[in-house]
Amino acid sequence: MAATQRLSSVLAHLNPISESTGRAKLLQKNPDDIVITYAARTPLTKAKKGALKDTPIDDLLIALLTIVREQSNLDPSLVEDVCLGNVLAPGQGYMARSSVLAAGYPVTTAASVANRFCSSGLLAVQQIANQILAGSIEVGIAIGAESMSTCPDDGAPVLSKKITEHALAGQNLQPMGQTSENVAAQFGITREMQDAFAARSFQRAERAQKEGWSKDEIVPIKVTVKDPKTGEPKEVLADRDDGVRYGTMKESLGKIRAAFPQWKPSATTGGNASQITDGAAAVLLMKRSKAEELGQKILGKFVAATIVGLEPRIMGIGPSYAIPKVLGKTGLKVEDVDVFEINEAFASMGVYCVEKLGLDPEKVNPRGGAIALGHPLGCTGARQVVTALSELRRQNKRIAVTSMCVGTGMGMAGVFVSEH
Repeated sequence: MAATQRLSSVLAHLNPISESTGRAKLLQKNPDDIVITYAARTPLTKAKKGALKDTPIDDLLIALLTIVREQSNLDPSLVEDVCLGNVLAPGQGYMARSSVLAAGYPVTTAASVANRFCSSGLLAVQQIANQILAGSIEVGIAIGAESMSTCPDDGAPVLSKKITEHALAGQNLQPMGQTSENVAAQFGITREMQDAFAARSFQRAERAQKEGWSKDEIVPIKVTVKDPKTGEPKEVLADRDDGVRYGTMKESLGKIRAAFPQWKPSATTGGNASQITDGAAAVLLMKRSKAEELGQKILGKFVAATIVGLEPRIMGIGPSYAIPKVLGKTGLKVEDVDVFEINEAFASMGVYCVEKLGLDPEKVNPRGGAIALGHPLGCTGARQVVTALSELRRQNKRIAVTSMCVGTGMGMAGVFVSEH
């Protein structure tokens, strides 16, 4: 048998079939694969305005973790660790563990926090997957969440002179908007190019919402909202993304004033940058062998994730480095990938990354991205996984890459396979 397998392997190299070796390898199923048996997210709603504006981060976590516990058909005592991807909340460690317990998980379920800015949700997925691979745990939940309404982003703190006077480290004092303008200036990304990219994001999100593509992504949650005028609380059902602006065209976006006139070329606007948003997303992971033992339905599998570093002043182009790196590690070619979910922090970086990598625009963010849906910092990395798996099911395709730029000069990317 071993000799036959070796011969088949040699013949495969000599006579490559239409499907690449890397893609074919990824589509194989092995007992030690890290699989996803549940994936869902809350709606993404506008900070300070939307349905989640008065929901503190711990209540948001409790709501989604309770849904995971109730809908996953899994004994919660089997969940050994919950890793929270979060950027802005104070007292993250207290909040994560306490929310897990309040959501009905037993005292034996631990909790941890992952914070690498905009990649925190994907980092949480990687942390749980790595623990399972290492044999530290068998079952875990990765959850990304952010309440930008109740936990504002105040930017960089006061830092040491050794940092502020350092040629590279000092770049981390630059606000995110300035880094967007740096990308536009250095790589010739015009305002027109950015507005066209943003319009496409809104138009795709509008179509996806109208046609119900995201219904199997979103789990509605009951929340309390205070009337902005009277302060009177009322209970509402948050069940849809509210940042999608119907009828958005490149021409209408072109009328919006520059958000950062102090930095040239001043092409970034409120219409071609990601929205400030609240939301959460969760993914349940275990080995394939464990899922089969427990009778869990397998939605997909986590293949790999990787991280890169680059100059903080142009942090937005991080995906242009992270995506080739993760493709190289998994033996994939660009054309092997069916869907790319690239976080649209700014249209400047979105335009650059798609062009630099030579990606088919039809494969990139087919449901729209953060410009139309919003970017709850710690949530996005997990939200992209939920969205990608749903979109692969809709298209009856298999392989997705998720990626995002990361503040302070990094980029992260992950590879996932749908097994619908």
